[in-house]
Amino acid sequence: MKTLISILFALFLAAFSFAFTVLPAASGGEGEPALSGKIRTAAFAGGCFWCMESPFDQMKGVLSVRVGYTGGESKNPTYHQVSDGDTGHAEAVEVTYDATMVTYAQLLALFWQQIDPTTVDGQFCDLGRQYRSAIFYSSEEEKKDAENSKAALIESGKFKSGIATEVTAASTFYPAEDYHQHYYKKNPVRYRFYRLACGRDARLDAIWGKDRLGKSPH
Repeated sequence: MKTLISILFALFLAAFSFAFTVLPAASGGEGEPALSGKIRTAAFAGGCFWCMESPFDQMKGVLSVRVGYTGGESKNPTYHQVSDGDTGHAEAVEVTYDATMVTYAQLLALFWQQIDPTTVDGQFCDLGRQYRSAIFYSSEEEKKDAENSKAALIESGKFKSGIATEVTAASTFYPAEDYHQHYYKKNPVRYRFYRLACGRDARLDAIWGKDRLGKSPH
């Protein structure tokens, strides 16, 4: 689907030209000096990893975010292998954060509002196990928090069709290729077009409201 979006984007640029401003550096993202305290990592999958990176990057207490692949069987998978759906991996983000500044529960709250939790094996215009939504816990405490947050959504009655998001044990996280890292900063126009063409923000606004957590002002 991303290939189709790229083709549409090329046609879009051929038909129109417009000015744009580069997104400002995120306040809590890569390059922020490490703070004293408990430094931890958390992993989440929510469809296209380009779109999951930016919200966490902007969160206070988050020290760095990188995109990659996890939850599969193959070692050192490539983007093309994962995209073909043959490795079992999901596109995901690994979030490094200072637990004295932001809690795992706060990361979970942000995560939920970046996804459509009702979609099985896919998110928005991207379909397949590689685009599933999932929380990858690395401790019993994280597992409990993740399961409780999922249960709270179910009990809220907001999602009549149920919650498809998986809560599963973390496995090896393989960083994606360099050109995928901070894609939203490196290619802001293409990134914005992808989000628009995929209908991601429109759907998220419909589910969570226009004042949802992690919404970019751009």
